[in-house]
Amino acid sequence: MNEMKSQSESTVLVHRYPRMVSIVLNRPRVLNSLNLEMIRFIDRALDEIEADQNMQFVLLSGAGERGFCAGGDIKALAQAVQQGVSPTAEQILEEEYDLCLRLHRFPKPLIALADGITMGAGLGLAVAADLVVATERTRMAMPETRIGFFPDVGATGWMFAKCPKGYPEYLGLTGHEMVGAEAVRGGFASHLVKSERLSELIKVLEGYSGTLSQLRSAAAEELLAGLVHFFDSNIPTKPEMDEWVATYFAGKSSMVEIMESLRQCSIQTQLCDGVFHRLAERSPTAVAVTLRLLRHNEGRQLEEVFQADFKAARFILAHPDYVEGVRARVIDKDDNPQWQPGSIEEVGDLDLDL
Repeated sequence: MNEMKSQSESTVLVHRYPRMVSIVLNRPRVLNSLNLEMIRFIDRALDEIEADQNMQFVLLSGAGERGFCAGGDIKALAQAVQQGVSPTAEQILEEEYDLCLRLHRFPKPLIALADGITMGAGLGLAVAADLVVATERTRMAMPETRIGFFPDVGATGWMFAKCPKGYPEYLGLTGHEMVGAEAVRGGFASHLVKSERLSELIKVLEGYSGTLSQLRSAAAEELLAGLVHFFDSNIPTKPEMDEWVATYFAGKSSMVEIMESLRQCSIQTQLCDGVFHRLAERSPTAVAVTLRLLRHNEGRQLEEVFQADFKAARFILAHPDYVEGVRARVIDKDDNPQWQPGSIEEVGDLDLDL
């Protein structure tokens, strides 16, 4: 690899080391938000890494100290929809989904340094890694329902493999943000390290010169063995919270029933009330689509999950709530979206051909 555009102005930096290739998302001013140029750049880099036998593993990270990646470039996506060029919006999502799936299926191990904000598409990139390293600064979430979209990038499938019972529904619907060790407890991250030790950990990886197994899972275990002393194994548990989440969210298939149970709950009433109001402020259509996907994608192969994501994305992009959500939450920031319809009870049957 010819140090592919490793100049500071490139949106993605690629560096070679004895056995590792480092891919750095490099748009720190916008929290390394993922755009089409970056997606294609990473895909080309992966082509070269896959073909080079000397390069045995990949390190994914983000420039700056604020975040790994805040998600996809939602302004660009919303603008494409507003301008009536839905094929452009669909192309962005299709290539984004293809990249995320490729990372999940990549033959060589991946390590993601999810330091700082790691959300949406950024989380989709990170969770494809064998080692997803969080720090005390990490903030992980799938907050899409707040802007009239849904947790895509395969989340309604892979969350069931990574998260405790009920958490796929809870995290996907509410967009609950997990900070630091909570991200490991919730299943989005695999390991926790103090941010002050990140540079030391990176140095170890940059200098790695051993020969790893040809099998990705075995190679990842070999890398982990050399890094384990960096990680904090003291991840706090929250059994009462886990029980509450499982009771109110696990296996549910009706948003109306979820809202009614939260309204009538007699245990953890403060938590119920807070989650009820958080759900009520989200796009009713988006949360209904999310729950439908969760029920459809649980236990399915990721290839099928991403296919369902693309079909759901087409539906959502054609729905007024997405552009309205981006306007209210991101552009005008009046925080007063006018959802259509305005309540979950009014959503009715969704014309989703999954």
